[in-house]
Amino acid sequence: MSAIIDTFIAPPCFAEIEILWQDDDLILINKPSGLLSLSGKNPQNLDSVHYRLVQAFPGCTLVHRLDFGTSGLMVIARNKAINAALCHQFSQRAINKVYTALLCGHVDNNEGVIDAPIAKDPALFPLMSICAINGKPARSRYRVVERMFQEQEDGTVLPLTRVQLTPETGRTHQLRIHCQQLGHPIIGCDLYGGLEWPGTEQTPRLMLHASGLDFVHPVSGKAINARHDAPF
Repeated sequence: MSAIIDTFIAPPCFAEIEILWQDDDLILINKPSGLLSLSGKNPQNLDSVHYRLVQAFPGCTLVHRLDFGTSGLMVIARNKAINAALCHQFSQRAINKVYTALLCGHVDNNEGVIDAPIAKDPALFPLMSICAINGKPARSRYRVVERMFQEQEDGTVLPLTRVQLTPETGRTHQLRIHCQQLGHPIIGCDLYGGLEWPGTEQTPRLMLHASGLDFVHPVSGKAINARHDAPF
């Protein structure tokens, strides 16, 4: 098996983490695009959500991650017990996540399900692949919010579809590779075709935002229904 060598160096991220809500047990944040969730092994990749937050909230831990280019809602545990309780909710699929994305082209159907198993292949790193033989089950739902045309600076008119994405499983790069499988990559996605459509080459970021997060507060037992609009 090929060894995985990660050569990615994150450019500096000057955007701030927005703290949306906090109590003694957890923190809800809006992660900016272009910031790692966890620090990488390379010292040049030290800056991350965890690195920044642990300065202000010693002992805090990440319950889940968002990709480097993805912005939006994350829940952070302030101690190990809360982390364990929230991780249990994730493992039981009791946490509902909703994303907003801009896709290349106009999606034909107003809603649908993408059911395509995803596999890791060290030879393709960091790319994941759709593989019926070695892949783990992966399922995502999509719903069209709006179909539109956007004129680029060079005069190119780009057809776009704004969608709401709901992952039913949590595989690496799931939404990004599933949208490519649908035939409509997420705009700005460098790994799965989102910079290859005419007019998308200069897209400043991955157009994917975690806009909804539903879970149960581990201490109070109250339902938390967090929402945050996409900045695009």
